[in-house]
Amino acid sequence: MAENKLAAQLRTEFGKGAARRARRAHQIPAVIYGHGAEPLHIALPERETTRAARNANALLTLDIQGEEHLALVKDIQRDPVLQIIEHIDLLTVRRGEKVTVDIPVTLTGEVAPGAVANQEATSVSVEAEATHLPSALEVSIEGRGPGEHVHASDLVLPKGVALLTDAETLIVNVSEPVAQDLGEDAEAEAEAGSEESAEEAPAAE
Repeated sequence: MAENKLAAQLRTEFGKGAARRARRAHQIPAVIYGHGAEPLHIALPERETTRAARNANALLTLDIQGEEHLALVKDIQRDPVLQIIEHIDLLTVRRGEKVTVDIPVTLTGEVAPGAVANQEATSVSVEAEATHLPSALEVSIEGRGPGEHVHASDLVLPKGVALLTDAETLIVNVSEPVAQDLGEDAEAEAEAGSEESAEEAPAAE
């Protein structure tokens, strides 16, 4: 995972009013915590931070008044309507330090004709060095047919990454088309049958 270098400023004002002023100045309020140190309240540049935080567990190298801080993005709070970033929680890490994070699982390829892939788990928990976290884990479902499964133990992990999620956790279940489609067809046939019966029934005298 590539590091993103950002210049940050220490915040001395807090509260909703201060947060609004920071956002008007195109800055994102954030806090850094971890390793037993006092939390650092900072402001990050909006555009660069939004770009860097697109990936899960983004690693940031922050320049705070000439001092370098290495931190992982742990939580992002967004405006529910505009989806802009309102606040970020960051976890202090050290080079070579191992951390526990949730990594998203993405599917690649197409299942066999007549099959449907159901993703039962969208992420797994792993342990890896903070500076070598994968941005995602890929699972190929190419050509898989009904009845095939992919478990957490089937995931191919990069070197140095250890799986913490239970190995038997179901990631993908490949099945036949869901019964809902069949139910809709049956309902349509039943309606057609009712209409035919109504047409054939003799008119009342």
